[in-house]
Amino acid sequence: MASTTPIQEIVILHGGELSSDVANKIAAEVTPLVGGSAHVHQISMSKSKLFKSALVEDTDGLAKPTTLAIFVAQTIENEAPTEDGGACIRFFKRRTHPETLMKDKVIFAVLGLGDSNLLLDRQHTSAKDCNQVAQALDLRLEALGGTRFCDRGESDERTGLTEVEPWITLLVEKIKG
Repeated sequence: MASTTPIQEIVILHGGELSSDVANKIAAEVTPLVGGSAHVHQISMSKSKLFKSALVEDTDGLAKPTTLAIFVAQTIENEAPTEDGGACIRFFKRRTHPETLMKDKVIFAVLGLGDSNLLLDRQHTSAKDCNQVAQALDLRLEALGGTRFCDRGESDERTGLTEVEPWITLLVEKIKG
């Protein structure tokens, strides 16, 4: 888990309409905690140059341990990301990245959005069964030297995404310290 260094900037990455809506909810909750909207940045995962420059290349001055990158990753059919989320997910999945790509850069949190209605066996499934994109991204960011800020959140559209609000509450409490 992350150090006790205070969060100064937040970058919320989202891919798809549902994840954009959830990202807006997160932004509304975290903006007052870091000094206003100038310190909260929302970036679509489809904008690969933007998220790479912000999180990896540090051309925006955001790639530092006081920046929290929140990934709102949506899984659709066949364990795939949304079309908008695909560029970001594929970027971090690249096996050519050094194991230190995210070391001493942003700390991260991942929230998964899935829909178990899309699975064949709907009777015995839960949020953990329909959030493969978030699960893989979370593990990959850690493998690239990233520091996890809080436990991954996983939600299911079939249950009305009831897991989202408690995860946001946990995130807010951790940011407050």
